[in-house]
Amino acid sequence: MLAKDIKTGTVVVHEGAPVLIRGITVHSPSARGAATLYKFRARNVLTRNKVDITMKGTDVIEEADFSRREVQLLYSDATHLFVMDKEDYQQYELPLEDVEEELKYVTEGLEGMRAMIYNDGCVGLELPAAVELTITQCDPGVKGNSATSRSKPATLETGLVVQVPEYIKEGERLKIDTRTGEYLARA
Repeated sequence: MLAKDIKTGTVVVHEGAPVLIRGITVHSPSARGAATLYKFRARNVLTRNKVDITMKGTDVIEEADFSRREVQLLYSDATHLFVMDKEDYQQYELPLEDVEEELKYVTEGLEGMRAMIYNDGCVGLELPAAVELTITQCDPGVKGNSATSRSKPATLETGLVVQVPEYIKEGERLKIDTRTGEYLARA
């Protein structure tokens, strides 16, 4: 797999160990003929240590051999999130700090959530591209402001705050992009 094709949530082999990509920064060259650099923030799946990887866009890195299993949320406590495999009812626990970004989108009954399984252990969650969440708090729209494309902050049921169009009301269900955290449409 080319470095420029790696996405957040991909698991690759770096220095003989599987690492989960958590963030990507692209640095464009300032000189002619220079290569674009990709900087990856990752976490070693086995040791849980943070890893920084810098590569050119044409460098090749091996994708790790993982299985992805459909899971559902069971519950979470102060330190862990518990999910269950929908096929064989195996339960997995994940430290909350490892799934901090994904928690903003996880609700009870979320369809399409998959666990990444490596050596019979769950090492991360993969979310669907978009999820539906309910607005729990937002300011009412001001009459007469609908002609302009103004936005306002809205707090969703998971605590995530997104910018929504002025005409959206409290209690509505919205589609949110899990990759960018942005409002897509009404659900």
